[in-house]
Amino acid sequence: MRIRCWGARGSIAVSGTQYVMYGGDTTCLEVRTRSGHVIVVDAGTGVRRLGNALLAEGVQDMTMFFTHAHWDHILGFPFFKPLYRPDTRITLYGCPMEQGNMELLLSKTMVPPHFPVPYHGLNAHIQYTPQCLAEGAALVHGMEVRRIPISHPNMGLGYKFTEAGKTLVFLTDNELHYPHRGGRPYEEYVAFCAGADLLLHDAEYTDREYAHTRGWGHSTMRHALQLALDARVRQFGMIHHNQDRPDDDLQLCEAALRQTVAELAAPLQLFAVTQDMEILL
Repeated sequence: MRIRCWGARGSIAVSGTQYVMYGGDTTCLEVRTRSGHVIVVDAGTGVRRLGNALLAEGVQDMTMFFTHAHWDHILGFPFFKPLYRPDTRITLYGCPMEQGNMELLLSKTMVPPHFPVPYHGLNAHIQYTPQCLAEGAALVHGMEVRRIPISHPNMGLGYKFTEAGKTLVFLTDNELHYPHRGGRPYEEYVAFCAGADLLLHDAEYTDREYAHTRGWGHSTMRHALQLALDARVRQFGMIHHNQDRPDDDLQLCEAALRQTVAELAAPLQLFAVTQDMEILL
C-alpha cells in the first residue's frame, strides 16, 4: 500500500512563506493498491495537483471516497482534470449526509454563478454508488475498505484500508470527546483503530484553543495522540492542520507531543503530516 498526502490543511487553503513545510492545500489523500489502482479520499484543493499527476501518468481508472461534504473537502472537485476526459472511469462512493447524497452535493459546487461547467457536463464515465459501504467490508481492487461514522457536524465517515496485512486508518474531522449526531463513543474509535500500521487523525487544536472551539468538530492534538496510544497503532500522523498555524508553531507542537511519547516510552512513531508526504506500508 502506498499513501500520498496531497493536502493536509484544514478549513481553507493557505499560502505564504510561513506554510512551506507542511503545505497549504486542503484535504486530499491518494491510496494505491498493490495492483496500482488509485483510490482518492476527499477532493480538497490538493486534488487539483493529484489530477495533473494522474493525467501525466496516464491513469484512467480510479475510485473516489469522501469523508464528508464541507467546503475544504470538496472544493477542488471541479478542478480535478480527469473529470473532463472521456477516457476516465471513476467509481464514486456516496457518504451519509444530512443535506442530501454526495453526488447532489458535488453537483451543487458546479452551478452558475459559482462555476461555469455543470456537473452533467463532465465527460468522464462516473459510476455513482449511493450507499458508501455495507456495514461490513468492501473489496476495492483487492483492498478491504471499512467505514465508521465520524463525530462531526453534518455527519460523515472515516475509513480503514487493509491490504496484505497492512492497515491505514483515516479519521479526519473527528471530535473524539464531543457527541455530534451520528458519532460513536470513544471506545469504538479505539477498537476501529486497534493495531493499525498507520493512523492519520484530525489534530487541529491545542488544549488552549479547544477551550473556545469545543463542539466545532475537531480534536486536540493530545486527544488524537491518546487515541493512537490506546489503540496501540504503530505510526500516528497528525493531519487537518489549522489554517492559522504556521510552520514554526506546528513544529513546536510536534516536538512537544514527541516528548510526551518519549517520556511514556511508547513504541509509537509520531509526526505531523506534510503536503506531498509519501508513506509505504
